[in-house]
Amino acid sequence: MLGDNFVSLKSCFKSEEHALYFFEKEFEANYSELNKHGLFFSFTTDPMLKETKGLTEAAMHYAIYNNVPIKILTKRAEWVDFFIKCYENYECVDIPNAKKMVAVGFTLTGHDELEPNASTNAERIKAMRKLHAAGFKTWASIEPIIDFESAKDMIKKTLGFCDLYKIGLMSGKKYDIHDAQVFVEWLREIPEEPKIYIKESLQKLTRYTTEELDDNFVGRDYNLFNY
Repeated sequence: MLGDNFVSLKSCFKSEEHALYFFEKEFEANYSELNKHGLFFSFTTDPMLKETKGLTEAAMHYAIYNNVPIKILTKRAEWVDFFIKCYENYECVDIPNAKKMVAVGFTLTGHDELEPNASTNAERIKAMRKLHAAGFKTWASIEPIIDFESAKDMIKKTLGFCDLYKIGLMSGKKYDIHDAQVFVEWLREIPEEPKIYIKESLQKLTRYTTEELDDNFVGRDYNLFNY
Protein backbone atom coordinates (compact mmCIF):
# COMPACT_ATOMS: atom_id res chain seq x y z
CA MET A 1 0.00 0.00 0.00
CA LEU A 2 1.08 3.62 -0.49
CA GLY A 3 3.02 4.80 2.51
CA ASP A 4 4.42 1.38 3.36
CA ASN A 5 8.13 0.75 3.02
CA PHE A 6 7.80 -2.78 1.72
CA VAL A 7 5.47 -4.36 -0.82
CA SER A 8 4.89 -8.10 -0.81
CA LEU A 9 2.35 -10.80 -1.52
CA LYS A 10 0.21 -12.08 1.30
CA SER A 11 1.96 -14.84 3.21
CA CYS A 12 -0.55 -17.43 1.98
CA PHE A 13 0.90 -17.17 -1.54
CA LYS A 14 4.19 -18.85 -2.41
CA SER A 15 4.81 -16.82 -5.56
CA GLU A 16 3.09 -14.62 -8.14
CA GLU A 17 2.28 -17.73 -10.16
CA HIS A 18 0.67 -19.27 -7.08
CA ALA A 19 -1.36 -16.10 -6.49
CA LEU A 20 -2.50 -16.00 -10.11
CA TYR A 21 -3.53 -19.67 -9.93
CA PHE A 22 -5.88 -18.90 -7.01
CA PHE A 23 -7.12 -15.76 -8.74
CA GLU A 24 -8.16 -17.84 -11.74
CA LYS A 25 -9.92 -20.40 -9.51
CA GLU A 26 -11.88 -17.66 -7.71
CA PHE A 27 -12.60 -15.97 -11.02
CA GLU A 28 -14.11 -19.13 -12.49
CA ALA A 29 -16.15 -19.80 -9.34
CA ASN A 30 -17.68 -16.31 -9.47
CA TYR A 31 -17.79 -15.83 -13.21
CA SER A 32 -21.52 -15.14 -13.57
CA GLU A 33 -21.42 -12.20 -11.13
CA LEU A 34 -18.15 -10.87 -12.50
CA ASN A 35 -19.52 -10.99 -16.03
CA LYS A 36 -22.45 -8.79 -14.94
CA HIS A 37 -20.63 -6.29 -12.76
CA GLY A 38 -16.97 -6.38 -13.76
CA LEU A 39 -13.86 -6.83 -11.64
CA PHE A 40 -12.41 -4.04 -9.48
CA PHE A 41 -8.72 -3.46 -8.67
CA SER A 42 -8.75 -2.26 -5.71
CA PHE A 43 -9.55 -0.35 -2.51
CA THR A 44 -7.12 -2.35 -0.35
CA THR A 45 -3.90 -1.51 -2.21
CA ASP A 46 -2.69 0.35 -5.27
CA PRO A 47 -2.77 -2.19 -8.11
CA MET A 48 -0.35 -0.21 -10.29
CA LEU A 49 2.62 -0.03 -7.95
CA LYS A 50 5.75 -1.10 -9.82
CA GLU A 51 6.12 -4.12 -7.51
CA THR A 52 2.61 -5.42 -8.22
CA LYS A 53 1.76 -4.02 -11.67
CA GLY A 54 2.84 -7.17 -13.52
CA LEU A 55 0.59 -9.41 -11.46
CA THR A 56 -2.29 -6.94 -11.75
CA GLU A 57 -1.95 -6.82 -15.53
CA ALA A 58 -1.84 -10.62 -15.79
CA ALA A 59 -5.11 -10.80 -13.84
CA MET A 60 -6.62 -7.99 -15.93
CA HIS A 61 -5.75 -9.71 -19.20
CA TYR A 62 -7.20 -13.00 -17.97
CA ALA A 63 -10.46 -11.21 -17.13
CA ILE A 64 -10.66 -9.43 -20.49
CA TYR A 65 -9.99 -12.65 -22.41
CA ASN A 66 -12.97 -14.08 -20.53
CA ASN A 67 -15.21 -11.12 -21.40
CA VAL A 68 -15.19 -9.53 -17.94
CA PRO A 69 -14.62 -5.74 -17.87
CA ILE A 70 -12.17 -4.40 -15.32
CA LYS A 71 -11.93 -1.21 -13.28
CA ILE A 72 -8.67 0.13 -11.85
CA LEU A 73 -8.17 2.69 -9.06
CA THR A 74 -4.66 4.06 -8.63
CA LYS A 75 -2.51 6.97 -7.52
CA ARG A 76 0.29 6.08 -9.95
CA ALA A 77 0.75 7.66 -13.39
CA GLU A 78 4.10 6.46 -14.76
CA TRP A 79 2.70 3.21 -16.19
CA VAL A 80 0.14 4.84 -18.49
CA ASP A 81 2.20 5.56 -21.65
CA PHE A 82 3.41 1.96 -21.96
CA PHE A 83 -0.06 0.65 -21.12
CA ILE A 84 -1.67 2.68 -23.92
CA LYS A 85 1.00 1.59 -26.40
CA CYS A 86 0.48 -2.08 -25.50
CA TYR A 87 -3.26 -1.91 -26.08
CA GLU A 88 -2.97 0.07 -29.29
CA ASN A 89 -0.46 -2.41 -30.73
CA TYR A 90 -2.30 -5.46 -29.34
CA GLU A 91 0.83 -6.37 -27.38
CA CYS A 92 -1.07 -6.68 -24.10
CA VAL A 93 -4.45 -8.01 -25.20
CA ASP A 94 -4.98 -9.07 -28.81
CA ILE A 95 -8.75 -8.60 -28.73
CA PRO A 96 -10.47 -5.91 -30.83
CA ASN A 97 -12.09 -3.21 -28.68
CA ALA A 98 -10.35 -4.48 -25.54
CA LYS A 99 -9.93 -0.85 -24.46
CA LYS A 100 -13.72 -0.61 -24.15
CA MET A 101 -13.49 -3.18 -21.33
CA VAL A 102 -11.08 -1.12 -19.21
CA ALA A 103 -11.99 1.80 -16.94
CA VAL A 104 -9.14 3.55 -15.16
CA GLY A 105 -9.78 5.68 -12.09
CA PHE A 106 -7.44 8.02 -10.25
CA THR A 107 -7.79 9.18 -6.66
CA LEU A 108 -7.68 12.98 -6.76
CA THR A 109 -7.53 14.93 -3.51
CA GLY A 110 -5.65 18.04 -4.64
CA HIS A 111 -3.20 17.64 -1.75
CA ASP A 112 0.14 16.18 -2.85
CA GLU A 113 1.62 16.83 0.59
CA LEU A 114 -0.68 14.20 2.09
CA GLU A 115 0.35 11.54 -0.46
CA PRO A 116 4.17 11.66 -0.50
CA ASN A 117 4.69 8.28 -2.19
CA ALA A 118 2.13 8.82 -4.96
CA SER A 119 2.32 10.51 -8.34
CA THR A 120 1.28 14.14 -8.05
CA ASN A 121 -2.34 15.05 -8.71
CA ALA A 122 -1.18 16.93 -11.82
CA GLU A 123 0.56 13.79 -13.11
CA ARG A 124 -2.55 11.70 -12.50
CA ILE A 125 -4.73 14.24 -14.32
CA LYS A 126 -2.34 14.22 -17.28
CA ALA A 127 -2.45 10.41 -17.33
CA MET A 128 -6.26 10.44 -17.23
CA ARG A 129 -6.38 12.80 -20.20
CA LYS A 130 -4.10 10.48 -22.21
CA LEU A 131 -6.15 7.39 -21.37
CA HIS A 132 -9.43 9.04 -22.30
CA ALA A 133 -7.98 10.30 -25.59
CA ALA A 134 -6.79 6.75 -26.32
CA GLY A 135 -10.32 5.37 -25.92
CA PHE A 136 -10.36 4.08 -22.35
CA LYS A 137 -13.15 4.84 -19.89
CA THR A 138 -11.90 7.10 -17.09
CA TRP A 139 -13.19 8.00 -13.65
CA ALA A 140 -12.08 9.92 -10.58
CA SER A 141 -12.36 9.13 -6.91
CA ILE A 142 -12.74 12.53 -5.24
CA GLU A 143 -12.37 10.91 -1.85
CA PRO A 144 -11.68 11.76 0.77
CA ILE A 145 -12.63 15.40 0.36
CA ILE A 146 -9.94 17.32 2.24
CA ASP A 147 -11.69 20.61 1.55
CA PHE A 148 -14.41 21.55 -0.92
CA GLU A 149 -12.29 24.03 -2.90
CA SER A 150 -9.66 21.39 -3.62
CA ALA A 151 -12.39 18.94 -4.67
CA LYS A 152 -13.83 21.56 -7.03
CA ASP A 153 -10.39 22.22 -8.47
CA MET A 154 -9.82 18.53 -9.24
CA ILE A 155 -13.20 18.30 -10.98
CA LYS A 156 -12.67 21.49 -12.99
CA LYS A 157 -9.29 20.24 -14.20
CA THR A 158 -10.70 16.90 -15.42
CA LEU A 159 -13.97 17.98 -17.03
CA GLY A 160 -14.15 16.74 -20.59
CA PHE A 161 -12.07 13.62 -20.10
CA CYS A 162 -13.55 12.02 -16.98
CA ASP A 163 -16.63 9.85 -17.44
CA LEU A 164 -17.58 9.42 -13.78
CA TYR A 165 -16.87 11.14 -10.46
CA LYS A 166 -17.23 9.28 -7.18
CA ILE A 167 -17.26 11.77 -4.33
CA GLY A 168 -17.10 11.06 -0.60
CA LEU A 169 -16.14 12.60 2.73
CA MET A 170 -13.30 11.74 5.08
CA SER A 171 -14.34 9.42 7.88
CA GLY A 172 -14.29 11.21 11.25
CA LYS A 173 -13.77 14.69 9.78
CA LYS A 174 -16.31 17.40 10.61
CA TYR A 175 -17.61 19.44 7.70
CA ASP A 176 -19.75 22.56 7.59
CA ILE A 177 -23.21 21.50 6.39
CA HIS A 178 -23.79 24.75 4.49
CA ASP A 179 -20.45 24.45 2.66
CA ALA A 180 -21.30 20.86 1.75
CA GLN A 181 -24.71 21.86 0.38
CA VAL A 182 -23.17 24.69 -1.65
CA PHE A 183 -20.70 22.16 -3.05
CA VAL A 184 -23.50 19.82 -4.16
CA GLU A 185 -25.34 22.73 -5.75
CA TRP A 186 -22.13 23.55 -7.61
CA LEU A 187 -21.98 19.95 -8.82
CA ARG A 188 -25.52 20.33 -10.17
CA GLU A 189 -24.32 23.12 -12.47
CA ILE A 190 -21.81 20.83 -14.22
CA PRO A 191 -22.82 19.91 -17.80
CA GLU A 192 -24.43 16.49 -18.15
CA GLU A 193 -21.49 14.81 -19.90
CA PRO A 194 -19.90 13.26 -16.78
CA LYS A 195 -21.86 11.13 -14.35
CA ILE A 196 -21.61 11.94 -10.64
CA TYR A 197 -22.03 9.60 -7.69
CA ILE A 198 -22.13 11.28 -4.29
CA LYS A 199 -21.51 8.69 -1.64
CA GLU A 200 -23.74 8.05 1.35
CA SER A 201 -21.53 10.13 3.67
CA LEU A 202 -22.12 13.26 1.55
CA GLN A 203 -25.79 12.47 1.01
CA LYS A 204 -26.39 12.20 4.76
CA LEU A 205 -24.59 15.44 5.55
CA THR A 206 -26.32 17.51 2.86
CA ARG A 207 -29.68 15.71 3.09
CA TYR A 208 -29.65 15.23 -0.68
CA THR A 209 -30.45 11.86 -2.16
CA THR A 210 -29.55 10.64 -5.63
CA GLU A 211 -33.25 10.36 -6.51
CA GLU A 212 -33.77 14.07 -5.78
CA LEU A 213 -30.86 15.21 -7.93
CA ASP A 214 -30.44 15.63 -11.68
CA ASP A 215 -30.22 12.86 -14.26
CA ASN A 216 -26.41 12.92 -14.38
CA PHE A 217 -26.31 11.93 -10.69
CA VAL A 218 -26.16 8.15 -10.40
CA GLY A 219 -26.32 5.50 -7.70
CA ARG A 220 -23.63 3.19 -6.41
CA ASP A 221 -24.68 0.48 -8.87
CA TYR A 222 -23.98 2.64 -11.94
CA ASN A 223 -22.11 0.60 -14.55
CA LEU A 224 -19.62 2.51 -16.69
CA PHE A 225 -19.61 -0.27 -19.26
CA ASN A 226 -23.32 -0.11 -20.06
CA TYR A 227 -23.22 3.40 -21.43
